[in-house]
Amino acid sequence: MEFLILGFFTGLSLILAIGAQNIFVIEQGLKKQHIFLVCFVCSASDLILIFFGIFLFHYFIQYFNHTIELIFNVLLVIFLIHFIYSKIKSFNSNVYFNNEVIDISKFNIFLKTLGFTYLNPHVYSDTVFFLGNFSKNFIFNQKILFGVGASIASFVFFFVIGYLSKYLSQYARSNKVWNIINIFIISFMSLLTIFVVLETIN
Repeated sequence: MEFLILGFFTGLSLILAIGAQNIFVIEQGLKKQHIFLVCFVCSASDLILIFFGIFLFHYFIQYFNHTIELIFNVLLVIFLIHFIYSKIKSFNSNVYFNNEVIDISKFNIFLKTLGFTYLNPHVYSDTVFFLGNFSKNFIFNQKILFGVGASIASFVFFFVIGYLSKYLSQYARSNKVWNIINIFIISFMSLLTIFVVLETIN
């Protein structure tokens, strides 16, 4: 159960941020355009990429020697430090939403959502590399629980910001709210960084 919870909060920390994809989902919610489709595509894509990363590292770890594992751990720490730094830089950032309603087909929305998801380089660094690398030394059942937890976080997050966007948008425009969210993310990711560093030097 602890790996399910760890996966949930780790996944939530990665997606709970101001980004093009999240703003797009909120905007579609405000416009009431194909909300379920947008939320489902974003969530299902995360699930696919999360488990792709987990299984990728699960398969290739058998070929890792101590040096390669050390390199991946160092890259993991660098990723975490850069992620924390980006959150610190984003303090007091302004967020704008486009509320203009334009008639657009379900297929075009589907393609647009795929674009915001798979053409975003952060989706690969966050889900495939980070989650796969972070869980590489877990036993198989722990990896599955970790992946399920991260996937649940994605489904909960996207459907909440999609369907409750009208209510949440007024808070999403507030610098104070995002600063509080960023403090949570920075604190949690700092703990993960310490964990990875201790695991590397032991």
